[in-house]
Amino acid sequence: MISVAMDGPVGAGKSTVAREAAKRLGFIYADTGALYRAVGLYAVRNGLRDENASDYKEKVTALLPEIKVGIKLENGVQKVFLQDEDVSEEIRLPEISMAASAVSAIQAVRDFLLELQRSIARENNVIMDGRDIGTVVLPDAQVKIFITAQPEIRARRRFEELVKKGVEAAFDQVLADLNQRDYQDSHRAAAPLKMAEGAVLLDTSKLDFEGSVNAVIDLVKSRI
Repeated sequence: MISVAMDGPVGAGKSTVAREAAKRLGFIYADTGALYRAVGLYAVRNGLRDENASDYKEKVTALLPEIKVGIKLENGVQKVFLQDEDVSEEIRLPEISMAASAVSAIQAVRDFLLELQRSIARENNVIMDGRDIGTVVLPDAQVKIFITAQPEIRARRRFEELVKKGVEAAFDQVLADLNQRDYQDSHRAAAPLKMAEGAVLLDTSKLDFEGSVNAVIDLVKSRI
């Protein structure tokens, strides 16, 4: 099986680019960030909103045994399920994005989801995206890509995505949230966001969607 590990910060286009590249290559696409978002959603639904609370980590960890999360492909589209409920849209809300960052800093959560992620790669040719795929989840992946773009460009993409979905948003707030998320992801103790050894840096600041997808496909083909 062929594994492609794609890491990068929020708003870099990982999910949309990886999804389309996987489709064209005939690979399975696995958005691991969605799994963390699902755990974050469960935490929020259970009243855990203050990540700075002294008992936040312990309370989230206590919830893990009762959480049932998974990924299913329906007509080629990845759906994320939490307690058998399709939460694919709800997990993309800004509040849940911040919750995902908070829970992903907890080692127990990372351990909880690790085997699920690896099992997907063992059983399929896969493009898997996230923030620690090349460093932790699939360190032996045949292809490792670190995809990024300038913060303002990433914030603009995320802002337009939210507006398109009908979510009320302000660009300045989206940019502020993105910068905060970048800091949290790169400074957390558990598997901080960084470029994996042997990864190729792909900056999409000056690339449109088609150019980004083609760049990923070219990188995969050149290495397999």
